[in-house]
Amino acid sequence: MTAPQTGTDTSDRSGSPLILALPKGRILKALAPVLKRTGIEPDADCLEESSRRLRFGTSYPNLDVVRVRSFDVATFVAYGGAHIGVCGADVLMEFDYPDIYAPLDLGIGGCRISVARPKTVTEDPAASQSRLRVATKYPTIARRHFASRAINAEIVHLNGAMELAPTLDLASVIVDLVDTGSTLRANGLMETETIAHVTSRLIVNRVALKTRPEEIGLLIERFRAALSEEAAAK
Repeated sequence: MTAPQTGTDTSDRSGSPLILALPKGRILKALAPVLKRTGIEPDADCLEESSRRLRFGTSYPNLDVVRVRSFDVATFVAYGGAHIGVCGADVLMEFDYPDIYAPLDLGIGGCRISVARPKTVTEDPAASQSRLRVATKYPTIARRHFASRAINAEIVHLNGAMELAPTLDLASVIVDLVDTGSTLRANGLMETETIAHVTSRLIVNRVALKTRPEEIGLLIERFRAALSEEAAAK
């Protein structure tokens, strides 16, 4: 499903700072060494979960950071609230915003989008049914995946506690982001398919890239150089 054109004007307004949108949680912690290599160091409390602030200054000239939910980073960038950001490929797959350009795979936050079902179910429901009830926070990804197998996915849209859905008869399977798989196992589920492998990407608002090419281009190159430096150090 393709998102509507946002058509947002993100041109430079009176020398306003560029805004970098970063996700809260584990990806932000994994991103900290990359930011340091780029020379972009946000205020110290940006990395503290206890901080109530949402906008932070940085050591980089004319650049501020906003800290938002990981699922919202792409929306902030697509609609011009931020000029550049970091988000998972899962979010890009789900929303498919045309106003976002993703020039770099940062190689952090590795995980996967998977289908899972209860261990007690011996036959895979997706192998024998033409209609399937699926619990997920990824309705677009889930529908597309099952449609490719001629299965009509009836979506139960949940934002958390996905693992409960099959055991409470809300759905036959779930589609969710999986890291180690320990949460699935702890709740009696097993992975049956991997839909996609996911890492975090640097994303840019296309209009902002046209209106402020030098500033944003320099930031992209700093991230690219930081990744090269990190790879060389390994």
